[in-house]
Amino acid sequence: MQEDHVSMGWSAARKLRRSVDGLQRVLAVELLTATRAIDMRGGEASPGTGAAIAAIREVAEGPGRDRYLSPEIEATVELVSSGAILRSVERVVGKLR
Repeated sequence: MQEDHVSMGWSAARKLRRSVDGLQRVLAVELLTATRAIDMRGGEASPGTGAAIAAIREVAEGPGRDRYLSPEIEATVELVSSGAILRSVERVVGKLR
């Protein structure tokens, strides 16, 4: 008549951490790709989008010659994980919820 209580919290927290890390990487690649697409189309970006593009352009070049993109992706991942892109956009458009 005893129950075995096993905490699954530790393994669940580790899995969540891996998921969050993966999400940050996916968001960074999507932002970098969208920035390049906007640059190549040559269109006018909204103020918030322009702020995000400006933040990314500080660490990643625009379209151009073929090159190894891993350093630019890693720098953009750092911008996402540190919240720098969000802060840049919020300075222009106000607090996002």
